[in-house]
Amino acid sequence: MKENVIIIGGGVAGLEAARQMLSLGLRPIIVEQSDHLGGHVACWHRLFPDMTPARELVAKLVESCREANIFLETTVQSINRLKDGYAVMLSNGVNILSRAVLIASGFKLFDAAKKEEYGYGVYDHVITNRDLENWFAGAEDLRIPREPKVFGFVHCVGSRDIKAGNTQCSKVCCMTAIKQAIEIKEKFPGCEVFCFYMDLRLFGKKYEDFYLNAQRDYGIRFIRGRVSEVSETIDGRVQVKAEDTLSGKPLKIQMDCLCLMAGMQCNPSATSIADMLHVEVDTDGFLRSKDNIYSILESQKPGIFFAGACTGTKTVPETVAEARAAALSIFNYLSR
Repeated sequence: MKENVIIIGGGVAGLEAARQMLSLGLRPIIVEQSDHLGGHVACWHRLFPDMTPARELVAKLVESCREANIFLETTVQSINRLKDGYAVMLSNGVNILSRAVLIASGFKLFDAAKKEEYGYGVYDHVITNRDLENWFAGAEDLRIPREPKVFGFVHCVGSRDIKAGNTQCSKVCCMTAIKQAIEIKEKFPGCEVFCFYMDLRLFGKKYEDFYLNAQRDYGIRFIRGRVSEVSETIDGRVQVKAEDTLSGKPLKIQMDCLCLMAGMQCNPSATSIADMLHVEVDTDGFLRSKDNIYSILESQKPGIFFAGACTGTKTVPETVAEARAAALSIFNYLSR
């Protein structure tokens, strides 16, 4: 008889883990609190560095998981430790017994409104990376002008920021900003595009090439320096004050739209599950692995495993790789 494995989260990590579990002869049960599968990626437009349509990846994963049991708009109400496994009660009244649980609950984006100096939710033409991605994917957004002449991006909004309570790097913001800047230039070739950054952290395969391409082929201007103030002009444009730390000169630029690159935080549902299981939360706010080198997919509780951004900021390739590894780890655990 096939063994149940509870997967908490139906994003890329949960779907890829379920796909692998099906091939290993297990019975994955995905519990997703939203009304759709694919998590944040399902709402994204294209993925760096190959500019792959995000919906293609999600559609492929969803199709490969058709044989899994999937509960949408469902949350975990309680998890109780048994002698040899866990009893999981869901919000829809279903009770499931499983010897292994995979937490793949992903992340949430930092609330950019908390950085009041940037004016999100106050000024008409200040948006976030999520807003812009939704717009690229076809959603209407009146905050984005029809023909912008100057467009700006602010990196590290809510990341590497002690005041915001997040000291970690969100890892994906630099590349997301570059990708979105390129997409703006593709839509509006005559638009000037500025990226204000602290440090560019481009560590993945083809990432550096992607950045060089943005400068060389698209003319995107990268300014090293943190934005100190954002205000609104009398004609409704956005005025940005910053310092170019490479030249040592202050800058004041008027823009038609400013995009804030909100960073990653641990999903509150992950910490809720951690409380139920008495799983530790690390100092960065993400779930704590058994260790940060060899056993990053394992918790300190038997049968509780992790995959994806519940333990820290991750790119899509990292998330997929962790999901595959977690599925194999769970298979080996159940086969003992």
